[in-house]
Amino acid sequence: MLHHFRWTLAVIFLAGAILDRTPAFAEPQLDVALVLAVDISSSMEAEEQGLQRAGFAEAFRSSLVHEAIRNGAAGRIAVTYVEWSGAKDQTVLVPWTVIDGSAKANAFADSLTSKPIRQAGMTSISGMIDFSRNLFMQVGGISARRVIDVSGDGPNNDGRKVELARDEAVAEGIVINGLPIMFGRAQNSPEMDGLDVYYRECVIGGAGSFMIPLHDPEQFAMAIRTKIMREIAGNTDEKPKVIPAQSRMNCVTGEKRTDDGLSVQKNP
Repeated sequence: MLHHFRWTLAVIFLAGAILDRTPAFAEPQLDVALVLAVDISSSMEAEEQGLQRAGFAEAFRSSLVHEAIRNGAAGRIAVTYVEWSGAKDQTVLVPWTVIDGSAKANAFADSLTSKPIRQAGMTSISGMIDFSRNLFMQVGGISARRVIDVSGDGPNNDGRKVELARDEAVAEGIVINGLPIMFGRAQNSPEMDGLDVYYRECVIGGAGSFMIPLHDPEQFAMAIRTKIMREIAGNTDEKPKVIPAQSRMNCVTGEKRTDDGLSVQKNP
């Protein structure tokens, strides 16, 4: 009888020890897993690409960004830098990197600036979103939040419809933020007209999602730094997980322009 009583106590003690440890393993080890998705399509001019790359590098060298990382619950984030163009053109320029302080943040910036700049063809925001969803599988469930940071200067014109890719991603709990680039060409050009509205209604989505339209190249570095700091800190404002496109913006405007252009070439 005594032996049975001791055995029962041992089982209860062991079970309690396991339960006590479970919450520690369940807690996220990263405050955010962040995909920096950068447009390198043919509409992106060399100057824009240079400013874009320098802006991201400068952001990760900023003491304000370093402080934002340290102030997180875990004090650690994971970041990867992806260049994208057409539906099947996505390149991981800097792979997932865990940053927990100034040294690693500066190293990420150095790695970024050491890579050559290239220019590609079409613009597939949907292809980039789908690619990023697969990238998040590499970090598993160790992050509190998953965020795609999209910067670009034109609407989706290749691959599947952007709002379908957006809706599927945010339904999985992924947040998509935007940085529509609205300088570099005539302000009444087809690529520029309503790009901020297009990003707001067709691209971004998820709880706390936001965008920062960029109208002045001199504000590039500051806008990127502000955006990354917000993404690291997170946002408690709750929004619907799926934000459908509104009627005032046609989310296939980029595809229509591409089709119209091909028709003109075939029927001069």
